[in-house]
Amino acid sequence: MKNTLLMILAGLILGVLAGPEKTFGDDGSWTILIAPESVDTLAYDIDGSNVVGYYSRFSNDYHGFLFNGTTWTTLDAPGAVYTEAWGIEGKNIVGRYSDASRGHGFLYDGSAWTTLDAPGADRTEAYDIYGSIIVGSYDDTYGTHGFLYEGTSWTTINKPGAYRTNAYGIDGVNIVGSFADDSGAHGFLYDGSTWTTLDMPGAGGTNAYGIDGSNIVGYYEDIYGGAHGFLFNGTTWTTLDAAAETYAYGIDGSSIVGSTDTWIESSLGFIYTIPEPATFILFGFGLVSIICRKNHKHG
Repeated sequence: MKNTLLMILAGLILGVLAGPEKTFGDDGSWTILIAPESVDTLAYDIDGSNVVGYYSRFSNDYHGFLFNGTTWTTLDAPGAVYTEAWGIEGKNIVGRYSDASRGHGFLYDGSAWTTLDAPGADRTEAYDIYGSIIVGSYDDTYGTHGFLYEGTSWTTINKPGAYRTNAYGIDGVNIVGSFADDSGAHGFLYDGSTWTTLDMPGAGGTNAYGIDGSNIVGYYEDIYGGAHGFLFNGTTWTTLDAAAETYAYGIDGSSIVGSTDTWIESSLGFIYTIPEPATFILFGFGLVSIICRKNHKHG
């Protein structure tokens, strides 16, 4: 029944977006993603036509997925209590899973699963992959740190002055993520030597998740705590609002993936196609804002 309600809600969203009165620009398009029999679907990364993320059928039931535009494939790490897929490049998928003892990162190449545990970590999470390089975060007794893993060596990534650093996305030498200091949460761009802070103007907090070339996506919180996706091209910030709560996580070319939260306490995945030029602001719309909830449940 809940999945049926999700389909109805998706139809309402798509109907509004496709209607003649929409304010989103005729060149952009939103595609809602709902994994079969799920109550939550969250899309985290995209490579070509392939999208990865995770879904749940009930509380605390998490399964990774690969969606190629037609077929949904469930990804469950061997022996895992839950599995979440976060990043994809070609046939390689990275993410995190938990067993009876703790949380681990993973690399899955379509046939073999490789566990990734940062040295001395209580928990490891792999978020993105570029070639043979994986970025993510790990927790130890001193806090949360970003990392870069090159197959044999682990490099810790700590933003100077921050008490928490998460590395979420990589493209070439450029890494994006978020850090927290005494002034709040901020996004960052790090090229191996220089740190650039990314703060959406007027935002209460900014988190950068995905990067492709000069384009960076993520989400920010407004002064009321509401979440909005964003696209930043190095100069212009563009707000991405599919509904009351929107999170942009991954980007490949003109395609952005993420999730939006709904009034029935469920999340819908989405693919947003960037219009040309992507220089306008996407504003939320009344109908979906009314029926959607404000409950940020992403960590």
